[in-house]
Amino acid sequence: MGQEHSNVAYQVMWNRLISVVEEQAQALVRTAFSTSVREAGDLSAGVYDTHGQMLAQAVTGTPGHVNAMADAVAHFIRRIGRQNIFEGDIYITNDPWEGTGHLHDITMVTPSFHNGLLVGFFACTAHIVDIGGRGFGADAASVYEEGLYIPIMKFAAGGDVDQTLVQIIRGNVRAPDQLIGDIYALATCNEIGHRRLIDMMREFGLDDLDGIAGFILENSRRATLERIAALPPGEACGEMTVDGFDTPITLRVRLTIEKDRILSDFSGTSGVDKKGINCPLVYTKAYACYGLKCAVAPEIPNNAASLAPFEVSAEANSIVHALHPAPVALRHIVGHFVPDAVYNALDKLLPGVVPAEGAGCLCNFQVSLRPRTDAPAPVDAVRSEVLTFNSGGSGARPEHDGLNATAFPSGVMTMPIEATEHAGPVIIWRKELRPDSGGAGRQRGGLGQYMEVGARDGHEFDFQAMFDRVDHPARGRRGGAPGAPTTIAQDNGTSMRGKGKQFVAHGRKVVLAFPGGAGYGDPAGRDKALVKRDLARGYISARVAASEYGLSDDDIAAVQRTLRLGEDI
Repeated sequence: MGQEHSNVAYQVMWNRLISVVEEQAQALVRTAFSTSVREAGDLSAGVYDTHGQMLAQAVTGTPGHVNAMADAVAHFIRRIGRQNIFEGDIYITNDPWEGTGHLHDITMVTPSFHNGLLVGFFACTAHIVDIGGRGFGADAASVYEEGLYIPIMKFAAGGDVDQTLVQIIRGNVRAPDQLIGDIYALATCNEIGHRRLIDMMREFGLDDLDGIAGFILENSRRATLERIAALPPGEACGEMTVDGFDTPITLRVRLTIEKDRILSDFSGTSGVDKKGINCPLVYTKAYACYGLKCAVAPEIPNNAASLAPFEVSAEANSIVHALHPAPVALRHIVGHFVPDAVYNALDKLLPGVVPAEGAGCLCNFQVSLRPRTDAPAPVDAVRSEVLTFNSGGSGARPEHDGLNATAFPSGVMTMPIEATEHAGPVIIWRKELRPDSGGAGRQRGGLGQYMEVGARDGHEFDFQAMFDRVDHPARGRRGGAPGAPTTIAQDNGTSMRGKGKQFVAHGRKVVLAFPGGAGYGDPAGRDKALVKRDLARGYISARVAASEYGLSDDDIAAVQRTLRLGEDI
């Protein structure tokens, strides 16, 4: 009975740890200065044992951040040195290869002491709007151009903040108050996690975390291996092509399911690009593991042991295994396509499990605003950096339609217009769902969205585009149709590129159409009631209802008549 009681207690403690790190993450959301954290949830938070193994992660956050951060704490321990870890310390880095993939992510680690003994670590990551250099974009030719590099080091030693480091950071970024505010928010959220952990340890009479760590890791490892062992063993290849910067990129993966692991080998993938869309292996690994875990073991909590059986390899100096000093600012563009490439292979081994391709990478853009230079600017014109996160549609699933304007795999939320316009003199003139953008299928792909972006009177701006799916829209699965591609242009018809910094003159707008997710299954098999519902909601036009789904003229007329009368479908 004692062992049974112990397991019950450990399960309660495990749940408590998950709630501790969720409170840690919510503290970051509430205190962060950057809209990317406060509004989009572009962050991660977690607790680790004394060996740097992740025990629990917050639900709030992105898999790219948290799965990459799972490897980061071991780097901190190695770089700082165990003999130099003291109570009151706070460590910091934005190293792309030992953090979470690019310089725009600040990772902070705080050792947690209880009764004078080290019991674990708390870590958190947040995307910050500006880190200096060329700004957030793909234009750099090396990581040295992409901004300020902070090696793994002490932000605070024994409770005393390194003011020299603070001065260096402030002197190298465009929005110093915002960045320093975010750094203190990161440090504070780790402190919140530490306090809650100590409360838990006192409540349960724990001197260390060794027992609960062993319980979490052993049960997670066993449960994950059981899921993998239940799968049919086999090997399959997947491949997809995306836009790239100047030339298309091919992602190739060989997926092997064995009795105790799943291997993703990206040999044959395109080489390192000249521009900053390259992806460090840690970020590739984060999204390959996430995609597989969603398909194979979604209910098992994310930690070091549940991630370990998903192994990833790639050729050095490929675009999914970029080495220093490759430019990596937009590593998310390639990284967010990794699950779709993996699913292309997994669908051949486990049919009827994975979704069709979706928009993939986030439809982000950054606007660098300044007083107009073609004529005298008003006295209240200002310089400002505004980053906004947006999403295209997700791919249709085997039994459900794709989600509209919803990010998969990143899970980052779309920013509200009000928050974006509050961050600087930018105006979002239009933001609405894009009809007919979801690929037709038995299950329909999720819709993309329209946006029109300009600036307040007296301002011009540089528009930093970070889009894909312009030339290679999402592909359908099992007979589903592709999603609509991305389009971008100025309101006077001037064409714009899908990636890169581009000047927009005073008074001009950028007109955007974000991509839709692809369909799943033959459109002829779609329930006609669902087709009528989509037509009534404006998700599809009468033309698509007829041409793609075979809805009769009489049925279309009936739907339109019902809408005029204000009745429900």
